[in-house]
Amino acid sequence: MTSNYTYSIYSNLPERLREFLNYLSVIRGKSNNTTAAYKIDLTLFFKFLKLYRGMYPSNINFDEIYITDINDDFIRSIKLPDLYAFLSYVENVRSNSSYARARKVASIKSFFKYLYSKTRILYENPASDLEIPKINKRNPIYLTLDESKGLLSSIDDTQKYSKRDFCIVTLFLNCGLRLSELCGIDVSRIKGDTLTIIGKGNKERTVYLNKVSLIAISDYLIERSQMEIKEEHRDALFISERKCRINKRTVEKIVKKYIKLSGLDSTKYTPHKLRHTAATLMYKYGNVDIRSLQKLLGHENISTTQIYTHVDDDRLREAVKLNPLNE
Repeated sequence: MTSNYTYSIYSNLPERLREFLNYLSVIRGKSNNTTAAYKIDLTLFFKFLKLYRGMYPSNINFDEIYITDINDDFIRSIKLPDLYAFLSYVENVRSNSSYARARKVASIKSFFKYLYSKTRILYENPASDLEIPKINKRNPIYLTLDESKGLLSSIDDTQKYSKRDFCIVTLFLNCGLRLSELCGIDVSRIKGDTLTIIGKGNKERTVYLNKVSLIAISDYLIERSQMEIKEEHRDALFISERKCRINKRTVEKIVKKYIKLSGLDSTKYTPHKLRHTAATLMYKYGNVDIRSLQKLLGHENISTTQIYTHVDDDRLREAVKLNPLNE
């Protein structure tokens, strides 16, 4: 059953790409989201190459470009200039940011490394010298403390499933959960003031629940007990109108709804921005050191967490004012 399902979702891909995606999932243990991202990047890459080499007219819709026939000879013909041409295309034609281009480079390098070192169909790795685009550091977008309180206040009992929605926003703002992590919460994984979740890369981590989070969960569980839930979704914490585990798109709509009601810009703030908010508030008001924050957020690299040190600007400004020469 699993193999048939896997084949069906990869059936329109080249054989070597199907093998690579299965390798990522089964051997490397990459999450479905990560595997899907690789699939998107490499599918676009192969479609571009066919267009770039004049195998399709320049005005064709990308969806109409067929790549299933790409074989080992085609892959062996790919050289470093082809890779740079692709990066130029996604930057200048598709307006990809440095972050998006860096992800595509990671996908390409990983794919060709697999072909070179695992399947050994390549005599040389064309991506070995491919450089990752320089990523300009940027401060995360987040809500202030007052804006966060205003967002929570916008959720009242006049709203359908108000307790569920309040609990969702509360957990985002207090625990710094990723969207996929929140959707994946199981009731059975809540023990006292701890919550065990499956994070990025299928890694398990413990999230500690503060007082307001525990109260929000407790209040919502009363509301949830009145909901009709499909048997296979009985353990899911957050339930949708369809009587099953809530999905990411529904949560995005919920957040957007209350962002609007609170008078904030709904195009600027997303569930991920609420995660930024939680991290910023913990770092700024909770005296949490950067290493602890890294663990709380489930970041693999400390460099990812360091974007939250931007809040030190207030402390630095105060330190300058306190200089004894400032009289």
